[in-house]
Amino acid sequence: MAGAGKVVLVTGVSRDLGRKAARAIAADPGVARVIGVDVVPPRGDMGEVSFVRADIRNPVIAKVIAKEDVDTVVHMSVISTPGSAGGRNTMKELNVIGTMQLLAACQKAPGLRHLVVKSTTTVYGASNRDPAMFTEDMEPRRAPRAGYAKDVAEIEGYVRGFARRRPDVRVTLLRAANVIGPHVSSPMTSYFRLPVLPVVLGFDARLQFLHQDDLLAVLRHSVGNDIHGTFNVAGDGILMLSQAARRLQRPIVPMPGFAVGTLGSFLRSARVADFSPEQLSFLTYGRGVDTTRMREVLGFEPRFTTAEAFADFGRLLPVTGGRTDKVLAAVARQLPDTDVEQPTSVVEIGTGGGRRG
Repeated sequence: MAGAGKVVLVTGVSRDLGRKAARAIAADPGVARVIGVDVVPPRGDMGEVSFVRADIRNPVIAKVIAKEDVDTVVHMSVISTPGSAGGRNTMKELNVIGTMQLLAACQKAPGLRHLVVKSTTTVYGASNRDPAMFTEDMEPRRAPRAGYAKDVAEIEGYVRGFARRRPDVRVTLLRAANVIGPHVSSPMTSYFRLPVLPVVLGFDARLQFLHQDDLLAVLRHSVGNDIHGTFNVAGDGILMLSQAARRLQRPIVPMPGFAVGTLGSFLRSARVADFSPEQLSFLTYGRGVDTTRMREVLGFEPRFTTAEAFADFGRLLPVTGGRTDKVLAAVARQLPDTDVEQPTSVVEIGTGGGRRG
């Protein structure tokens, strides 16, 4: 098969989604070889994927691309949680500096023909000024000032710059909705795994999800098709946060926004869930994206709707309603002193309109 198919380099393979993406791409009959790169080896089975230890923040990545005759690069090495990166500064360096170095290496590679970048709908932000549905040509109503969303905005800017400098390279930018599945670990899945869900009083966020299997499928589809452009990728339909809580049989605790932020800081410091300011905004307002271009131009149709993806995520989670009072009391004891009432006094709506437990 040597020389008969594409040679694909996938970044970020030490993380589960990157490793699985590399394996899915390697299974495509139009792909001859897949090289996975990261600073540490992946823990799971790589199958037919060759692993090369390399740091994309280092110019040596250009030598890897040249030595392996890479014609397609799939960039999966964008981190959404500071905890997993060793802190916010390291996270920004990995995300932004890493992408800059990777793109510099791609620019020097005359044989490169296709760049696929896994981005996120987080780039649109979440605010009370948002449209019902974001299309790919819309800007966020409030530009992100910090965190993951700011990193992604910068990364996309560098990718657009690369596309202008190398018009001979097809660039496919995939803005994926929150990826979810039974074994996915992310800020959003950590939130829904909490035994009790803190929500912002008076708001019911709109949610869209993309099943992990559909993310792998769209990456493989993008590598196999010569289509360039920016695409929102999400399962069909919208799920309200209150509906999501009911389907998981999770009690909810309505709290003022600042109190949810305080609780989030505690949960983050305890490494229970990652509650960044952007996560809080999302859980307040939610976000909707239009996926017309995904279907009509990219030619991709997710197998799971938003509701189906969420149901598959929730099927392995235990029901926690019976432990509501105990969990709320524990949360109240651990919270820093604030003017917020004890959570037990505001759990009246629970998951079905009444107190649970």
